Amino acid sequence: MTVEWAREEAFAALRGCLLRVGALTDGACIVDVVAEPYGMLVVFRWKKDPNTYAVEIAFPAGRVASVIGEPVTSPDEWAADVGYRLAEDLVTGLVRRGRRTVRDGYVVLDDRGAPDIGPEGFSVSEVPLVTLEPRWRRERGIRFTRRLTVVPVTLSEAGSWLAEAGMDVTVPRRLVAEGRLVCWLQARADGEGEEPAVGQAVASWEDTRHAVVRLELIHVQPGIPEEMRAALVRVVVHEAAEVGALRVVTDVPGLHELGFRPVDGGGSVLSTIVVEREP
Repeated sequence: MTVEWAREEAFAALRGCLLRVGALTDGACIVDVVAEPYGMLVVFRWKKDPNTYAVEIAFPAGRVASVIGEPVTSPDEWAADVGYRLAEDLVTGLVRRGRRTVRDGYVVLDDRGAPDIGPEGFSVSEVPLVTLEPRWRRERGIRFTRRLTVVPVTLSEAGSWLAEAGMDVTVPRRLVAEGRLVCWLQARADGEGEEPAVGQAVASWEDTRHAVVRLELIHVQPGIPEEMRAALVRVVVHEAAEVGALRVVTDVPGLHELGFRPVDGGGSVLSTIVVEREP
């Protein structure tokens, strides 16, 4: 069908849909929906990230279909579909992977043609520190139900496969024990079966106010593309921003191209607040 809704109708529908409490997904808080000459900006905050983000939404025109390919028949239905798509994008990492430009104090995200965070053939994930174990519980004397219980991994087991691959896991295990770990990342080669570990990155809280994160270490195995090291650093920075840190500091050398700047006394620092256009 051809859409003939006025732009004012689409704008009102999108505002009404997205400005409801809990309209999107956990971690997202809609700040505003702003009308522009050729579209709208959905302005939002993400987790504890100090930046304010925005996504451009075009006014509906021509034949409009929902995310499942069904025709959209009203402004409210169109707005609900936009909200669904945006929620899905956020859950799948829009803030981390989207191209960024700064406009009117917002970090505008564009997912079109955005490069992967890491090199092709590799992935970055958290080192798991808990497992889900089935537990059986008796109910009403005769009936048993099966529940999954979160069980912490013992320190001697945490990252054991990284240690087996020759990586030093002393620092992250110590940070776990001290309660100062922000993130412990692992890089793996994609493939069938048990993918081999090819790198790790570790970050901790630098201060008690939880405003500064320290990048403790980066390690990539020999023969792995240099882009893997940069990918691990970028993910650490995103992790730091999402827990509310304002800066990332480190003694790891060679991070100038990723935006880190030297500081008096040694080391380098990177602000998690975006103040200029990123490449």
